[in-house]
Amino acid sequence: MFVYIIVLLIVALVIIAVWVSAIQQHKEKQEAERRKELAKQKRIIEESEDVLVNSSNIPMSSEMLRVIQKRVHNALATMVELSPTSRELKNRLHESTERMNSEPANLSDSDNVALPDNDKQLIALVQGIKKLRQLLRSEHSKGKVDTQVFVKEDRRLEKIQLRINVESQIKRGLSAKTANMVGSARQYFEKAYATIMAVTYSDEYVTEKKNQLEGYLNEISTELKASNASAVKKKAEKEKDDLDVLFAPKKKW
Repeated sequence: MFVYIIVLLIVALVIIAVWVSAIQQHKEKQEAERRKELAKQKRIIEESEDVLVNSSNIPMSSEMLRVIQKRVHNALATMVELSPTSRELKNRLHESTERMNSEPANLSDSDNVALPDNDKQLIALVQGIKKLRQLLRSEHSKGKVDTQVFVKEDRRLEKIQLRINVESQIKRGLSAKTANMVGSARQYFEKAYATIMAVTYSDEYVTEKKNQLEGYLNEISTELKASNASAVKKKAEKEKDDLDVLFAPKKKW
């Protein structure tokens, strides 16, 4: 009987140990998942803030700003749920709520944008637009952005991206033309023209740039024809001079 009780106690201890271990593993798993989710939400916030910084030179509409602010707010709200005792997170959530409730200032729905002076800044500007469009597309796919807002904002960003591409090529083409690098200038203008022609919509800007680029290309074509004709004429005159020298009467000494 005594041995039986000892066996029962041992079995009970083993069961308790397994149960405690299972509970501990479950808690560790929950903690690992909590930390993983916190890290995920933190990345969302950092990514959103980086997009705002990198997009400082891009005209920001109130709708696009609200999308980013709401994205940050939702991430902070999730983090507060995961870490309810964190005063820092609660303060940041409160600040985020106040920003969302305040009226944004100095925002524009325009698709006009000033071109940077160097290629590095230009690349950063294009990357900023691409990240904005990716963020907008991601939030729309999650059902957090109304379809009408998505279509409107994505088209506006697309037009800004088009302007940067076309205007930068035109700027380079004009610089090359000024430096008498006509071949390079034509390549820049042709690239800008191909970009405009690939657009699936038409508006005042597209029509204006199409006509402008056609004018530049026709002008260059005329210059090249005149230059070629002049070169042919000079070559013919040189060949005539050479023949005149060859067949000229020899002088008698």
